[in-house]
Amino acid sequence: MLRVIAVLIVSAVVVAIAWFVAHLPGHVGFRVGDITVEASAPVMALAGLVLLIALYALVRLIVGVLVLPRRLRRWSGERRRSQGDAAVSRALVALAAGDQGDARREAARARRLLGDTPQTLLLSAQAGRLAGRDTEAEAAFRALADRPDAAFLGLRGLLRQAVARQDWAEAAALAARAEAAHPGASWLREERAQLAIRSGHWKDALLLSGPDAPVAAYGAAAAAEESDPAEALRLARQAWKDDPTLAPAALAYAARLRQAGRESRAQSVLRSAWTAAPQPDIAEAALAPVADPLARLKAATRLVDGNPEHPESRLLLARCALAAGLTGEARRHAEAARTQLNQRRVWMLLAEVEEREHPEGERVREALRRAATADADPAWRCGACGATHAAWHPVCPVCSTPGRIRWESPAVSSLPVVAPEETQINGRSS
Repeated sequence: MLRVIAVLIVSAVVVAIAWFVAHLPGHVGFRVGDITVEASAPVMALAGLVLLIALYALVRLIVGVLVLPRRLRRWSGERRRSQGDAAVSRALVALAAGDQGDARREAARARRLLGDTPQTLLLSAQAGRLAGRDTEAEAAFRALADRPDAAFLGLRGLLRQAVARQDWAEAAALAARAEAAHPGASWLREERAQLAIRSGHWKDALLLSGPDAPVAAYGAAAAAEESDPAEALRLARQAWKDDPTLAPAALAYAARLRQAGRESRAQSVLRSAWTAAPQPDIAEAALAPVADPLARLKAATRLVDGNPEHPESRLLLARCALAAGLTGEARRHAEAARTQLNQRRVWMLLAEVEEREHPEGERVREALRRAATADADPAWRCGACGATHAAWHPVCPVCSTPGRIRWESPAVSSLPVVAPEETQINGRSS
């Protein structure tokens, strides 16, 4: 209803204007050269209106002709963009479906229509990876990495490729670039921590790992590879304080204290470590400065004072007593250890004691027979996979689990023994 009223009002106004113009009095004339034009005022007003309309149409036509190329380019660009967006959608569907051919074809079409945008480059890279064309994917990822607005995407793709081919040096360099491009990414921090572990950069692993990481294992390994004595001492102290029962951490700390000329403190650390968790390497480190057999026995007695009834304490005192020629004392400690352990090393020690006193005695042969059927001796054993190792490692070489290697008796005596590698820290097998 309002619309009808508005039309009626407009029509009335137009009719009124037309009526007014039609009843304008007088004539209008003008002369151009020899041409004279005269007409009544209404006719001249109508002619002026028609002339204005014609001029307006002419101007619009001229402007339309001038802007036609730009409009054609815009139309063509919109058409290419529409087709490119459709190609992107089809490429995404093909990637989700695992269709290698369609994915590469549609990704190439999208790149041709839309140019090298972050979206098309990422699609091309993913399609290349799906098709197993690593060189093609790498080229697209590198193009992405060179763009300031999408560098992280390209670097992440290159990093995954480097990890896949186990190029740890390249992976570490790419991870550093990715950190600079997008600082604080949680995924990147975890990836850098894993790379540090795989490449043996234990200080970086210590800095990048989360709260549940085996700090003592990483710290002990980092202290062993650190060239700065003060920093190495700090790392070793941190590792020992985090886990006083980890012998390699105590050994690393004691070794750095000795380098700093603090022998008394080093011995105190070793005694504390023995009290917490006796282990043969601790005894070896504690007795290393002592050469005389009787002095070594006294030093061993001081070492085990905090845990004298432990089987390792008994075995250590027995060995030192035997080396000092005190076979009776050695027998006493060895027999005490035998009541707690039925291991091969205990019977071999008893056989050695018997041989000192009765070289051809039946007890020697009996001890050797018992040793052949005794339980396996303790060794460095991974708590995750059960593999035993000839030396301690911060990460198990078999299953790559960090911080799970401990000195203990194997659950299965036939488990494989892994030879020591360059990453070993103060390790031994008995």
